[in-house]
Amino acid sequence: MRLENGSLSFVINFLLGVSWAVMLIGAATSFLSFVHENIFFAIVSALIGAIPGLIAVVLLEYFITDKEKLDELKKQTRLLEKIEKELQHSQTTKTV
Repeated sequence: MRLENGSLSFVINFLLGVSWAVMLIGAATSFLSFVHENIFFAIVSALIGAIPGLIAVVLLEYFITDKEKLDELKKQTRLLEKIEKELQHSQTTKTV
């Protein structure tokens, strides 16, 4: 996990694990329920059963990416402010 906040990282990792488990259980349950009827129908059913878990995984990964982007923008803003102060300081010492 790439998040720096310990408790938030723990919660996100836990929810990602739950999402993958829901995806696997949904796909396996759907597949096993319909495998005796028709193999094609069982495969389609497994794909449909996996969708809720996969949606949750995508949403959590989007949240992680957005949080990382925000953290990176904050770091860049601090760096740019520091560079601006140094440039202003160097310009004032050159004019004097």
